[in-house]
Amino acid sequence: MNATSSTVYLVDDDVSFLTATSRLLRASGFAVQTFQSAHDFLAHSVADAPGCVVADLQMPGLNGLDLQAALAQASNPMPLLFLSGQGDIASTVRAMRGGAEDFLEKRAPMEQLLDAVRRALARNAQEREERARRLALRERFDALSARELEVLSHVLRGRLNKQMASDLGITERTVKLHRTAIMTKLGVRSVATLARLTQEAGVMPADAPTFP
Repeated sequence: MNATSSTVYLVDDDVSFLTATSRLLRASGFAVQTFQSAHDFLAHSVADAPGCVVADLQMPGLNGLDLQAALAQASNPMPLLFLSGQGDIASTVRAMRGGAEDFLEKRAPMEQLLDAVRRALARNAQEREERARRLALRERFDALSARELEVLSHVLRGRLNKQMASDLGITERTVKLHRTAIMTKLGVRSVATLARLTQEAGVMPADAPTFP
């Protein structure tokens, strides 16, 4: 996924500003969809699509901060940057703490908006790739049997085959077979690589050691 295949979703209740800004973005090579309210945007079920959201802070009904909170619930949340005709410090701080890409005044130079949009789209592409990678890793771990996951937990704690066999009530040969199956299914050859992969997938036991 890359920024050039993404869409800028422009959300603003000011129709004239919406029209002018969408024309500028399209003229600059961006694909654009416009919405006159946060509710309309959310109703179109594009919250998981590749792209970014450019939203007015103050809108009737759901305001920009409400939209930001709703976007955060998506499985692939898009970066959001705010435009405001009358931003205040409290709202700016709340927006940035919520992960907003930027907070610009509507009268700011348009090149600032274009730069912010480029950053947001690049960020979205990178984040989507990372989430896709983690999902693929989780699928590989999902292929492990319950016993293999149990052995994996012991391996990551640095337990010896003899200790694992005693703890699990199985033979050392069976432990070795499970370890081989784990390495094969996950496509790794060392415990260090196994540990890093497990951490990246988010399935590392809390008390398991980490490896350099």
